[in-house]
Amino acid sequence: MKKVALVAFNGEPMCFVHALLNGLEMKEKGYDVKLVIEGSAVKAAAALSNPDHNFHQLYQKTVSAGIIDAVCHACAAKMGVLEILKAETLPIKGDMKGHPALSNYIDAGYEVITF
Repeated sequence: MKKVALVAFNGEPMCFVHALLNGLEMKEKGYDVKLVIEGSAVKAAAALSNPDHNFHQLYQKTVSAGIIDAVCHACAAKMGVLEILKAETLPIKGDMKGHPALSNYIDAGYEVITF
Protein backbone atom coordinates (compact mmCIF):
# COMPACT_ATOMS: atom_id res chain seq x y z
CA MET A 1 0.00 0.00 0.00
CA LYS A 2 1.27 3.45 -0.91
CA LYS A 3 1.84 5.60 2.20
CA VAL A 4 1.70 9.38 1.77
CA ALA A 5 1.86 12.22 4.29
CA LEU A 6 0.49 15.45 2.89
CA VAL A 7 1.77 18.48 4.77
CA ALA A 8 -0.24 21.67 4.32
CA PHE A 9 1.83 24.72 5.27
CA ASN A 10 0.27 27.35 3.00
CA GLY A 11 -2.79 29.11 4.41
CA GLU A 12 -3.99 30.43 1.06
CA PRO A 13 -7.47 28.88 0.80
CA MET A 14 -7.16 27.38 -2.70
CA CYS A 15 -3.81 25.81 -1.86
CA PHE A 16 -5.26 24.29 1.32
CA VAL A 17 -8.30 23.01 -0.58
CA HIS A 18 -5.98 21.17 -2.97
CA ALA A 19 -4.39 19.38 -0.02
CA LEU A 20 -7.87 18.26 1.06
CA LEU A 21 -8.85 17.19 -2.47
CA ASN A 22 -5.65 15.21 -2.97
CA GLY A 23 -6.02 13.55 0.41
CA LEU A 24 -9.55 12.41 -0.34
CA GLU A 25 -8.62 11.21 -3.82
CA MET A 26 -5.66 9.21 -2.50
CA LYS A 27 -7.81 7.65 0.23
CA GLU A 28 -10.43 6.68 -2.36
CA LYS A 29 -7.65 4.95 -4.34
CA GLY A 30 -6.68 2.96 -1.26
CA TYR A 31 -3.60 4.91 -0.19
CA ASP A 32 -2.68 5.17 3.47
CA VAL A 33 -2.81 8.98 3.56
CA LYS A 34 -2.27 11.32 6.47
CA LEU A 35 -2.74 15.09 6.38
CA VAL A 36 -0.58 17.27 8.60
CA ILE A 37 -1.76 20.87 9.01
CA GLU A 38 1.13 23.25 9.77
CA GLY A 39 2.08 26.90 9.42
CA SER A 40 -0.56 29.31 8.19
CA ALA A 41 -2.68 26.38 6.97
CA VAL A 42 -4.03 26.13 10.53
CA LYS A 43 -5.92 29.38 9.88
CA ALA A 44 -7.37 27.93 6.68
CA ALA A 45 -8.57 24.86 8.59
CA ALA A 46 -10.22 27.07 11.20
CA ALA A 47 -11.90 29.15 8.48
CA LEU A 48 -13.23 26.07 6.67
CA SER A 49 -14.65 24.72 9.94
CA ASN A 50 -17.24 27.51 9.74
CA PRO A 51 -20.48 26.05 8.28
CA ASP A 52 -20.94 29.24 6.22
CA HIS A 53 -17.63 28.79 4.36
CA ASN A 54 -17.87 27.77 0.68
CA PHE A 55 -15.56 24.80 1.25
CA HIS A 56 -17.04 23.65 4.57
CA GLN A 57 -18.55 20.47 3.08
CA LEU A 58 -15.19 19.47 1.59
CA TYR A 59 -13.52 20.13 4.95
CA GLN A 60 -16.17 18.04 6.75
CA LYS A 61 -15.73 15.19 4.27
CA THR A 62 -11.99 15.26 4.96
CA VAL A 63 -12.52 15.25 8.73
CA SER A 64 -15.04 12.40 8.45
CA ALA A 65 -12.64 10.39 6.28
CA GLY A 66 -10.11 10.44 9.13
CA ILE A 67 -7.35 11.83 6.94
CA ILE A 68 -6.25 14.61 9.31
CA ASP A 69 -3.50 13.10 11.43
CA ALA A 70 -1.96 16.19 13.02
CA VAL A 71 -2.57 19.89 13.53
CA CYS A 72 0.40 21.91 14.71
CA HIS A 73 -0.05 23.00 18.31
CA ALA A 74 2.52 25.82 18.13
CA CYS A 75 1.18 27.31 14.90
CA ALA A 76 -2.46 27.07 15.98
CA ALA A 77 -1.63 28.80 19.27
CA LYS A 78 0.46 31.51 17.58
CA MET A 79 -2.23 32.21 14.98
CA GLY A 80 -5.04 32.34 17.54
CA VAL A 81 -7.03 29.34 16.27
CA LEU A 82 -6.05 26.64 18.78
CA GLU A 83 -9.38 26.66 20.63
CA ILE A 84 -11.35 26.54 17.36
CA LEU A 85 -9.39 23.52 16.15
CA LYS A 86 -9.58 21.80 19.54
CA ALA A 87 -13.36 22.22 19.42
CA GLU A 88 -13.27 20.43 16.06
CA THR A 89 -11.69 17.49 17.95
CA LEU A 90 -8.77 17.45 15.53
CA PRO A 91 -5.54 15.73 16.65
CA ILE A 92 -3.39 18.58 17.97
CA LYS A 93 0.27 17.51 18.05
CA GLY A 94 3.51 19.14 19.05
CA ASP A 95 6.14 16.48 19.68
CA MET A 96 8.91 18.56 18.03
CA LYS A 97 9.17 21.79 20.02
CA GLY A 98 5.44 22.38 19.58
CA HIS A 99 5.24 21.16 15.97
CA PRO A 100 4.42 17.70 14.54
CA ALA A 101 7.69 15.89 13.76
CA LEU A 102 7.78 14.98 10.07
CA SER A 103 10.56 12.50 10.82
CA ASN A 104 7.90 10.29 12.42
CA TYR A 105 6.18 9.96 9.05
CA ILE A 106 9.44 9.32 7.20
CA ASP A 107 10.47 6.72 9.78
CA ALA A 108 7.10 4.99 9.26
CA GLY A 109 7.70 4.81 5.50
CA TYR A 110 5.50 7.70 4.35
CA GLU A 111 6.39 9.76 1.31
CA VAL A 112 6.09 13.42 2.40
CA ILE A 113 4.48 15.91 0.00
CA THR A 114 4.13 19.57 0.97
CA PHE A 115 1.48 22.09 -0.05
